[in-house]
Amino acid sequence: MGYNIVQKIFNEHLQYGELRAGSPVGLRIDEVYTQDATGTMAWLQFEAMCIERVRVPLAVSYVDHNMIQSNYMNPDDHIFLQTAAKRFGAWFSKPGNGICHQVNLERFARPGWIGLGTDSHTPTNGGMGMIAIGVGGLDAATVMAGNPFELTMPKVVRVELKGKLRRPHVSAMDVILELLRRLTVKGGVGRIFEYGGEGVSDLSVTERATITNMGAELGATTSVFPSDKRTRAFLRAQGREEHWREILPDPDAEYDEVMEIGLGELEPLMAQPHSPDAVVPVRELKGKKVHQVCIGSCTNSSYQAMKTVASILRGRRVAEHLNLHINPGSKQVYEMIARDGSLAEMLAAGARMLESSCGPCIGMGGAPATGHISVRTYNRNFRGRCGNKDASVYLASPVVAAMIAVTGEMADPFETGIDVELPPEPEAYQVNDNMLIPPAGDASDVEIIKGPNIKEVPLKTPFSDSVEAEVLLKLGDNITTDDIMPAGSAVLPFRSNIPAISEYVFYNIDSSFPRRALSAKESGGGIVVGGENYGQGSSREHAALAPMYLGLQAVIAKSFARIHRSNLINFGILPLLFKNPDDYEKIKQGDRLRIENIKESLAGSQEYAVKNLATNEEITCLSNLNEREREIIQSGGLLSYARKFCKLED
Repeated sequence: MGYNIVQKIFNEHLQYGELRAGSPVGLRIDEVYTQDATGTMAWLQFEAMCIERVRVPLAVSYVDHNMIQSNYMNPDDHIFLQTAAKRFGAWFSKPGNGICHQVNLERFARPGWIGLGTDSHTPTNGGMGMIAIGVGGLDAATVMAGNPFELTMPKVVRVELKGKLRRPHVSAMDVILELLRRLTVKGGVGRIFEYGGEGVSDLSVTERATITNMGAELGATTSVFPSDKRTRAFLRAQGREEHWREILPDPDAEYDEVMEIGLGELEPLMAQPHSPDAVVPVRELKGKKVHQVCIGSCTNSSYQAMKTVASILRGRRVAEHLNLHINPGSKQVYEMIARDGSLAEMLAAGARMLESSCGPCIGMGGAPATGHISVRTYNRNFRGRCGNKDASVYLASPVVAAMIAVTGEMADPFETGIDVELPPEPEAYQVNDNMLIPPAGDASDVEIIKGPNIKEVPLKTPFSDSVEAEVLLKLGDNITTDDIMPAGSAVLPFRSNIPAISEYVFYNIDSSFPRRALSAKESGGGIVVGGENYGQGSSREHAALAPMYLGLQAVIAKSFARIHRSNLINFGILPLLFKNPDDYEKIKQGDRLRIENIKESLAGSQEYAVKNLATNEEITCLSNLNEREREIIQSGGLLSYARKFCKLED
């Protein structure tokens, strides 16, 4: 039997376990990268492990999220990150150098590597033929300390791409929107998507990266494309051809599941508010007035995407009632569109040019007005993520978005009559790494600088044998990490200050939650009840860390998103599943629950008797933890667990 791409790369990195779906495996990691919204805490956690230097071949610290410097907090974090990177042996990407996923694809990603990133869209690098997985900051810190990365082996799904896209009106964004339409935001949980077939050769590396980037919205562990001639051409153009290697599946490779997409059958698609899987053809929405368009983010901000947008804007004007924001993905892209005249065409049309940063995608500026419609080439449109709960965000390709910017309304690209130019891939990119700072060779005299907003990492007390706690909140399906721990310019600066950021937990759902949780902490703590796919969305560990600080003991849900489940375990919060999903109806907010014999259940059956003291009913919950996860929970979290194995270097 031959091997698929995932098996080939995993076999090269396997340190323990068996490559069988559902089995725990430990993997050697080639690269770990962080971004500033999660990285400050990750590097504080690394520092707490008493390790002198990172123990992975490559570590990179990016600044791309918290870019607004309206007070001392964000710049203080940037200085901490730069000095910590130099001290501990990581590269540092300065503010303005670009979005971590775009820059990493350009300058660091390699076919056949396995990389971790403290951002859910790390799978962007799968467009390079790399296994790239989003994780929480504490997982990243322990791997940088030299530990293997452990995960439950996912199923591998072959996505057969047939034919070619109907260019220029249909693009890579429409491929992933079609998958979301078919599978929904939880259709990729426990799966890796491996793309293959004749249609692969029709896609450039950056187009492939658009697809793997937004695979995160499926809940997938990651997504990967083959490394082929187009991969080699991209690396050659980046001056990194020596990093290329061919990685293709064997002709007789086997997969857990197989699905097909006929590229020639696709049409321009759009995700409606407020979920990336609410996908319909653009033609069904034509004529609807649009007030804002945002083009860029880590999903669609490559040089080719920017050039295509410029061709649509050339000689035209942004609609009078509409604002157009454009954020190129990296300094490299920005410099190239400045040199070739594309930037001038964008400005002449009336575009507002933003930094090479995440920007409006995470609510860091660019919020729409009340009741307004925003069309974005981004990856998420959760309610309130844009900075305004009373706005409606749609997701679409750069071609669709640019045409809407000039027509002022939803428009089917096949009907606008606007010409679109598809630029060829550059034979050489404008490589300028002057904003990438290498680690210090001798770091013994490097001082790590911490501003007053940077607080130490809180730890959780290990579980006693029983918990009696109040149900502080009962929630429905698909609760996102944005729901749990909002982003935006008011909240993100507190990422390095857990006591301060904890005041925003569930703020957009119930602003009284932090106060009630702290009150309940004095009498046993709190419990949250959720439905299916609890914790979908970003990798932000603060959605577990801040609730832990507030005294959360357990989350009981019908199912969990992968990264958030890991983060709950990492911070000592017990993730429990209803054995009978119908028991969800037997619990109300305000009920008091008692969970007994926790240590015995953890070590044995992992079945827990949960008594509702308000009704005297008893239900059964499960924890399905592997051996390592049980030890982490019993230790009070991953940091306490990892400290047991810390040894100071000579």
